[in-house]
Amino acid sequence: MTPASPQRLVSLDVFRGMTIAGMVLVNNPGTWSAIYGPLKHAEWHGITPTDYIFPFFLFIVGVAIPIALGKRLEAGITRDVYVKIVSRSVSIFVVGLLISMIPFFDFGKTEIPYLVKIILVLSFSAALFLYLWGKRTQAAIVAGVSALLLAVFWIAGTPIVWYNFGTMRIPGVLQRIAVCYLIVSLIFLHTNWKQQTVIGIALLLIYWALMTLVAVPGCEITTIDDKACNLAAWLDRTILTESHMWRQAKVFDPEGILSTIPALVTTISGVLTGIWLKSEPPASAGGQLLGPPSDESGSAGQPVATAPGSDKAVGLFFFGTVLLAVGWSWSLLFPLNKSLWTSSYVLYTSGLALLTLGFCYWLIDVKGYKRWSKPFVIFGVNALALFAFSGLMARLMGMIRITGADGKETTLQGWIFNSLFLSWASPINASLAYAICFILFWLFLMWLLYRRRIFIKV
Repeated sequence: MTPASPQRLVSLDVFRGMTIAGMVLVNNPGTWSAIYGPLKHAEWHGITPTDYIFPFFLFIVGVAIPIALGKRLEAGITRDVYVKIVSRSVSIFVVGLLISMIPFFDFGKTEIPYLVKIILVLSFSAALFLYLWGKRTQAAIVAGVSALLLAVFWIAGTPIVWYNFGTMRIPGVLQRIAVCYLIVSLIFLHTNWKQQTVIGIALLLIYWALMTLVAVPGCEITTIDDKACNLAAWLDRTILTESHMWRQAKVFDPEGILSTIPALVTTISGVLTGIWLKSEPPASAGGQLLGPPSDESGSAGQPVATAPGSDKAVGLFFFGTVLLAVGWSWSLLFPLNKSLWTSSYVLYTSGLALLTLGFCYWLIDVKGYKRWSKPFVIFGVNALALFAFSGLMARLMGMIRITGADGKETTLQGWIFNSLFLSWASPINASLAYAICFILFWLFLMWLLYRRRIFIKV
């Protein structure tokens, strides 16, 4: 194949698959009390491999934007383009909320028969799956029957503790992705790459100034060294209130309001990468935000026509190294901090994302070494399904309680961990083994979808 021939950018799907697999892995240890350091988030300042995952995902979303919207932009911006962007953003945001709301009642306090409660969790999850699959009628039927069953128990006088919207966490991973996709897509439609670069730099500098110069009401000293006395945390408590924030943090939300500003720049860095990768000559077709292949041949990835592939790879490595160095240098003044999404963190992780994508691009799209990447392609084309339903499964396993051999009640997850993993390994190795088996189980499920060409997207 000549350099000018159109290719499938399989490396982007592989990068997405590696990222989402990492996210599921670190979110599902056997026990939170025994985890290897690299699989933990940094306590506050600093960075671990786990802290790479979310910015990598936003970067990947950014790369997909010019590939997905590029041809539409060339054909002229129409109302349909805006409708598609807004509807996709709203759908992602709502899915993020629904994941936390299912099954719409308090599992432990509701006195419906235990088996029925489990069935309702599974049925509402199935309805969400069918909806995302595009089976809207079937989804409505399953959700309607489930809601009717719940209503029957309620009318019959069964004590049901409904989901408390007053304590619903509004921010979240998918919610931030939705907001960043919406805003950055609109920026892409109305600016060129030079203007996007200026916007990104300006946002990082503005955020730096806000976080270091603006005093926080009620705090004697305003500093990002304090989890409570920094502007981002104060805005989260003031606007969202503690009832709608991440409960574990209490005084701030890691996907909060102000820290979304630099998160936009993480996405813009991906857009600039996507623009560059598809330049000279233009790409031949579009792409999907969250992954499924858009052709009918069975190949995966976003299509892209490249200039000489080795030149693209060298460029990714070069700019990745530059951003990494600039981010590290800035961190001496404005520390790397995932929870605050500091400006230095944006540049540092964007540099790492460029290096990782460059490695995948060089190995897969330039050199043609693809066999090793198949599991990550399978994950990458169904990233949304993996994130959403692995999370729901983990929650259900935490809801179901069983009696162990010692007569003590424990969760299904705890029973599996204690019986199948902790019985032969040290706590920290058993915890890692559980997480690896969890992701391998989901690889099998995602392979079933891939084999049947079922791609969950919005």
